[in-house]
Amino acid sequence: MGLVYLKQATKTPASGEDETRNIVAEMLAEIQAEGEERAIAYGETLDHYTGPIVVTEEDIAAASRKVSQQHKDDIQFAYERVRTFAEAQLASIQEFEVELMPGVWAGQKLIPIETVGCYVPGGRYAHVASAIMSIGTAKVAGVEHVVACSAPKPGEGIHPAILYTMNLCGADHILALGGVQGIAAMTLGLFTGKPAHFLAGPGNRFVAEAKRMLYGQVGIDMFAGPTEIGIIADETADPQLVAEDLVSQAEHGLDSPAWLFTTSRALGEEVLSRVDSLIDALPKEAQHAARVSWREYGEVILCDSREEVCEVSDRYAAEHLEVHTGDNAWFRERLKSYGSLFVGEETTVTFGDKCSGTSHILPTKGAAKYTGGLSVHKFLKVVTTQRMTPEANREVAPVAARLSRLEGMEAHARACDARLRKYVAGGDIDP
Repeated sequence: MGLVYLKQATKTPASGEDETRNIVAEMLAEIQAEGEERAIAYGETLDHYTGPIVVTEEDIAAASRKVSQQHKDDIQFAYERVRTFAEAQLASIQEFEVELMPGVWAGQKLIPIETVGCYVPGGRYAHVASAIMSIGTAKVAGVEHVVACSAPKPGEGIHPAILYTMNLCGADHILALGGVQGIAAMTLGLFTGKPAHFLAGPGNRFVAEAKRMLYGQVGIDMFAGPTEIGIIADETADPQLVAEDLVSQAEHGLDSPAWLFTTSRALGEEVLSRVDSLIDALPKEAQHAARVSWREYGEVILCDSREEVCEVSDRYAAEHLEVHTGDNAWFRERLKSYGSLFVGEETTVTFGDKCSGTSHILPTKGAAKYTGGLSVHKFLKVVTTQRMTPEANREVAPVAARLSRLEGMEAHARACDARLRKYVAGGDIDP
């Protein structure tokens, strides 16, 4: 039969890229040329914010007083789980040195990136979890300087809960700047004198494009765009839970894809029948975002077999992927491309998004085919070392010299010859 679209998207995650690219390129060029003044001007124009950019300790204290104790407790709950998971990730990779042959040692060292810029979305929603997952994880990795930024509200500055969380997680500098101007400021070291060597954190399509364009000048966590959810479900799945989870991600914005891959037409049709009423029941702003996203980016795909489901799912490479089937272990073993996997109906993307411990800063737009999400490892430079004895040159130097000459690199070969002459009697070798 082949694939059947019970609902097909009218747009793809790549829609609108050219327009976004042009806008971001112009903004970055202006900020690079004019510096802090231009970044401030964009903040005033786009966020209608005219207050100070650099957040002070007094600002942080004032924000803390506005956050309820219940919210502080919840933020602490999430922070402890994310930190614990990051610590376990850190423990999973070790420095080592191994003797490859007598007198030749090669090793691996883990060096934290010195300065990191963490972007925390603060526009439509207050993404406190993003602050935990970027800043908190960077600090577990041992990053010395963390510069964080978030979009301020007019007349208010950064959302109090975001500011409280940034400080809790250990941000060293906090900037009240959002969007492209925030990304540019962290990259160039504006307002702090600490140019970021690496950028982390989710954002809208303009933030994602700014990071993509700056890649090379600065490292980035991944190429990413609007959030995505994929759900694999069969006839055993609860259609209400599936529909709720699709809608939960569609509310992120106007361009958030939500995909259902199923072998059951009845399940697919039942989910479709429930989505619109769930969207209608949302608050106005979330309702509008979810409705547009579902209409333009939502899909329900009927597959012939569970093998075809895996093939289609891996092709889409969803940022978040849930599995609601009668044999979840089978899918867990076979699926290869996703940002984070949620196995069974008992878990949901929302748990991972907020507080269960894994990161929600994940690859989108197919990037999960070649990379995973943000982890403590991405804040570490895994570098190699080597050392050897004079005696080891007897074996290594002739081979290296001959390979160098095979490649036509005479100066390389002569560096080997020099060591043979120094360390090995009669060590000259034929060119």
